[in-house]
Amino acid sequence: MKTQKDIEKKKVLKLSPEYTQSSFTWITSLTLTMIFLLNCYDFTTQAIKPFVFSAFLAYAVFTLIQVIITLMIRRDLLTTGAVRKSTRRLGFVQLLSIFTGNVFVVSFAFSLMKERKTPEYTFAVYMVLTQFFIISISALNLFKPYVSDTFLIAMIILVTIMVFQIVATILVAKYVTHNRTERWMTWIAIPLLLTAVTGNFFALLLGYGLLMKGRSTDQSRIDKWDTMWGKITRNTTSILGLFFIIFMFSISVCSIFTFDYSLAIENNYGALLLEPSIMYPMGTDDFGRDLFSRIVFGARISLIVGFVSTIVPAIIGGALGAFAGYYGHRTDNIVMRLLDVLYAVPGILLAIAIIAAFGANITNLIIALSVGSIPTYARTMRANVLMVSNYQFVDSARALGSSDFSIIFRQVIPNSLAPMIVKATLTIGSAVIATSSLSYLGLGVEPHIPEWGNILKLGSTYLETNSYLAIYPGLAIIALVLSFNFLGDGLRDAMDPKLD
Repeated sequence: MKTQKDIEKKKVLKLSPEYTQSSFTWITSLTLTMIFLLNCYDFTTQAIKPFVFSAFLAYAVFTLIQVIITLMIRRDLLTTGAVRKSTRRLGFVQLLSIFTGNVFVVSFAFSLMKERKTPEYTFAVYMVLTQFFIISISALNLFKPYVSDTFLIAMIILVTIMVFQIVATILVAKYVTHNRTERWMTWIAIPLLLTAVTGNFFALLLGYGLLMKGRSTDQSRIDKWDTMWGKITRNTTSILGLFFIIFMFSISVCSIFTFDYSLAIENNYGALLLEPSIMYPMGTDDFGRDLFSRIVFGARISLIVGFVSTIVPAIIGGALGAFAGYYGHRTDNIVMRLLDVLYAVPGILLAIAIIAAFGANITNLIIALSVGSIPTYARTMRANVLMVSNYQFVDSARALGSSDFSIIFRQVIPNSLAPMIVKATLTIGSAVIATSSLSYLGLGVEPHIPEWGNILKLGSTYLETNSYLAIYPGLAIIALVLSFNFLGDGLRDAMDPKLD
């Protein structure tokens, strides 16, 4: 039977973000370590794979250190109620795990090093991590037979940007607090916003946060920003999901200049079905095409189709739901009954019918996925508008003589967007799965275009002999969908006023 003292100890540990994240980190790192251990031996040749075995040893060392840190944090919390500075200094040791690609340990190390963390500090850390991994992955092209013409200049620009971002991170850690920042820091925000052209949206979030805290006089606005993003950044799975999404988007943008597209589409009969190596990190397919390059370029299509096929129905369905909920009666009946007819048709079946009728390409794929999603967004918006329309500020707007159009788009819709944003984030993952599923069936993008569903379809025929052809694109789909789900859960919690 648990005593009151045991319950209090458990509560102290549960309320500590450092202990919670540390426990999550060592468990995740241990899982990755075991995966490397299980794959470091080649049963066909009965030999140890040197590269994989080295990765296993490196991960094992940092996992062991992470377990020790977790025990030290537990001891500190139960004895003094706070994590000691000597324990926090071990974060500098764990920073070395960045060279192993263990983002879980690295992100925890940055979190452990600073006691009071602002959302801007977290943005800065993940901004640098994103830039580092983009440079590292792009640098693997040096081992390929040839690189793109813009590779050298692109790498110089990316490294220069990372150096500036590291300096900005140090300044943010020193001068930015929850309530304010030094006004001169806003001059750093402007070039940070410019670096977001690489797709690194953490730089965009950081730049906007610095500008707002440095120049805004509206304290309630700053508090609202800190509260919402504070909840998201304290949620380990949510911020890691956001990191992976932004990383995939950023590598998709940068790959235009650092990856050679011909390696992903042109046949190379001298490199058929090669096992993963330093030259081909994920091996080659039965046409000699580099699987690594194909997955990188395939991420661009999955993200574009996923985002566009979510934004289009959200706008159309949101507008229809807003008018139906605001006007009610006859308008509501006409709009919603028509959408009910559309909702009665299974989305995937409707998508297959549209693509079969108009052909398989990216544009038709987006249209096919968008049409079937309109009713769900319309229903969500209608329910929100029915609630918001009864609030006093809407009655006040009517009393002041505002037009219905003005009330809908200035009062009702802005106050009904939070559930729509959460729903959109959660359903982007479904759109990515639908895109890959249709491509797998031959009804998505054209077969020669590198897209994860196409890659998976080709790899499924080699599951017994070259399983990596199906494993890597499958893992990419799973990771991206999980990231959107984790981010959606975090946004839902952050936008729920009932949760502190």
